[in-house]
Amino acid sequence: MKKLIKNVALAAVAASLFPQALAAQAKVTIGTVNNADMIRMQKLSEVFEKENPDIDLDWVILEENTLRQRLTTDIATQGGQFDVVTIGMYETPIWGAKGWLEKLENLPASYDIDDVFPSVKEGLSVDGTLYALPFYGEGSMTYYRTDLFEKHALTMPQQPSWDQMMDFAKKLHDPDNGVYGMCLRGKAGWGENMALMTTIANAFGARWFDQKWKPELDQKAWKEAMQFYVDLLGQYGPPGASSNGFNENLALFNSGKCAMWVDATVAGSFLTDSSQSVVADKVGFSLAPSQKTRQGASWLWAWGLAIPKTSDAKTAAQKFTLWATSKKYAQLVAETHGVAAMPPGTRQSTYANAEYLEKAPFAKMTLLSMEKADPKKPSMHPVPYVGIQFAAIPEFQSIATQVGKFLSGALAGSMTVEQAAKSSQRATERVMKRARYYR
Repeated sequence: MKKLIKNVALAAVAASLFPQALAAQAKVTIGTVNNADMIRMQKLSEVFEKENPDIDLDWVILEENTLRQRLTTDIATQGGQFDVVTIGMYETPIWGAKGWLEKLENLPASYDIDDVFPSVKEGLSVDGTLYALPFYGEGSMTYYRTDLFEKHALTMPQQPSWDQMMDFAKKLHDPDNGVYGMCLRGKAGWGENMALMTTIANAFGARWFDQKWKPELDQKAWKEAMQFYVDLLGQYGPPGASSNGFNENLALFNSGKCAMWVDATVAGSFLTDSSQSVVADKVGFSLAPSQKTRQGASWLWAWGLAIPKTSDAKTAAQKFTLWATSKKYAQLVAETHGVAAMPPGTRQSTYANAEYLEKAPFAKMTLLSMEKADPKKPSMHPVPYVGIQFAAIPEFQSIATQVGKFLSGALAGSMTVEQAAKSSQRATERVMKRARYYR
């Protein structure tokens, strides 16, 4: 009876937020990324549909680059194909400010929005108003094989430098036995190789733009960072590294083929899951590497669920987003997949849970990584933009997508780093001048 009353109350709140009446079998089309957490959400949504027989969920699950392109096109043209979209700290403030998303206000007390980390809420808001509810949050960290480090008498610092990572990779690289010294994102994309590359560039003292918005991709710090990345992954990475993104590297590490990997903190629960990883009990965790500075060396991101203004099923969509980002959903994940699999990086209560901290060996490093990340100071030099692994301007998506292709080309050997840097600078200058950031 209490559960029924709670569901009725939640529906009433949703109806007050969006006055459109719920039609019989309201269809909610959800566009999301094909990572493991989202695929898990799709499977567990059977529970939601049983509790809400008047809502039919239709899933569109796509590779990250494809999803972002499709969602951006649909939202910008007001296509109305989606009722719920999976977007992050880059898109949400831009799209919210343009009036493309529904405001998420007057949430029910049971949702406990004050439990969400302030930095995550801020990243999904415009002027204090939420436009997406956080599904999970992340920083970036260093994963490494503790057994291999012990075998080679190596010690991983809490925060290594990239120079140290190069030295470790050289000693651990053993391709004859199927172990590669370093796995990193090589697949072209502003949210793939450029998310990582930007943090490396930050650590090397680079920045995307000076304070007058002039691009700096042909400057010494950027070229040094690019050359280092190409040398490191080219010499000690797996074959075909230029095709590997987050999912591919996750699979490589889980199969025991990576000695080290620098990537999203969200991977921790999968790397330490013995049903998925053959090295689950041999994984160590450190902060993402620094170099000349620690500023901007680790990114900050959150995937959230937002509702486009063009949705014709807003009430049902709101009900689903409340469910999928709630404490109730986190508990469902804990019950079905173990407490360590709870969505990380969004709720303070998760990190106050002693059982979670015990069962999730990556949890403390995740929290430390996110706490150290400052999107307002991503570089050792002053910048005119906000964002660590991105610059929060509408043009960045197209700019970084193009630069990512040049970087991937340098990694694959189809051009030199010098050529990639010059081509990146020219392409970025054209976009920024056309958008009148500078002359």
